[in-house]
Amino acid sequence: MKILVIWKALVADAYHKRFEKLASFKGVELNLIVPTSWNKTSLKKKFCREYRIIPARVMLNGYNHFHWYPELSRIVLQVQPDIFHIEEEHYSYVTFQAISLARKNNIRCLFVSLQNIYKKYPFPFSWIERYNLKNADYAIAGNKEAKVILARKGFDKDHISILPQGVDTLLFCKMGSTKLKSKLRLDAFTIGYLGRFVIEKGIMGLLQAVSRISSRVNFLIVGSGEPEYKIKFKIEEEGRRLGILERIRIIDTIPSSQVPDYLNCMDCLVLPSHTTNKWKEQFGRVLIEAMACEVPVIGSDSGEIPNVIGDSGLIFKEGDVGDLYSKLDVLINNKNVRVEFAEKGRQRVLNHFTQEKVAKETYKIYQKMMS
Repeated sequence: MKILVIWKALVADAYHKRFEKLASFKGVELNLIVPTSWNKTSLKKKFCREYRIIPARVMLNGYNHFHWYPELSRIVLQVQPDIFHIEEEHYSYVTFQAISLARKNNIRCLFVSLQNIYKKYPFPFSWIERYNLKNADYAIAGNKEAKVILARKGFDKDHISILPQGVDTLLFCKMGSTKLKSKLRLDAFTIGYLGRFVIEKGIMGLLQAVSRISSRVNFLIVGSGEPEYKIKFKIEEEGRRLGILERIRIIDTIPSSQVPDYLNCMDCLVLPSHTTNKWKEQFGRVLIEAMACEVPVIGSDSGEIPNVIGDSGLIFKEGDVGDLYSKLDVLINNKNVRVEFAEKGRQRVLNHFTQEKVAKETYKIYQKMMS
């Protein structure tokens, strides 16, 4: 079974873990098309014993749904896969490019969608979406709502599987963090946020909730984002206005390999995502990373967050600062609850969100497509 995968995120080593596991299955010959660079990240991993890495140039680099690969036709003819795995949205141009080549060469193909808001796209994306939905053989939905939306748009629901993200539980685990805590001056209960510095992630509401806490706490914010979207200075301004600036530690951009170190500095992690007209939380990868590190989590009820956390953490009503404060208060003042959620969180990840499990389910989809 010869598989060809295309995905811009593979430029980062961390996203290869699932495919390392997948390549170990009997009869799988895996080929990954990886951008030579994406945004400001350059490809470092150019060789792997388990599978073949095919570096490729990207046109319109950094534009999520507009980019394409000028050498893709040559690569497809060279590899001649049985299945073309397109880890991109159904309305993206690169998905159209890949599916059209698959159809031309009689190759089975699947795409991946996390879009959990029903949208009508302008031309040419409306045409691209119709073409892709009509011509793809299978779809992987990254959350429950994405499957509903694909079915509503006419894709055969029997050819859609819900498959969550996975985490490397050897990398993301409980570990000592005394040295980093000392460096960051985290000498009290530490509330953490890790993610993009964008308004829809709900950081401002989290600041307000933290300001209501009377006991001594730290607020560790680790994030990233393009300069025009950053709210770092707004965070500092709001922290100053609320009188909690001295509690806040802001770390702007860290290598993915250091994420477990910073998670282990937190006594709890909060994902306070706030739904907008155009976006709601599609998964919340940081939640399973924190849970794997035995860090108790609190999340809003935006999008897929409640399904990810299950009964292994606390959920608050999105945008409700009072509700968020009450959940923080529970964790700060009850060590037994923190220990319970730490244990349950790790076990939930081991049961549902390991790279091994995601790879196994992906392999089952391949087998179904080939039968």
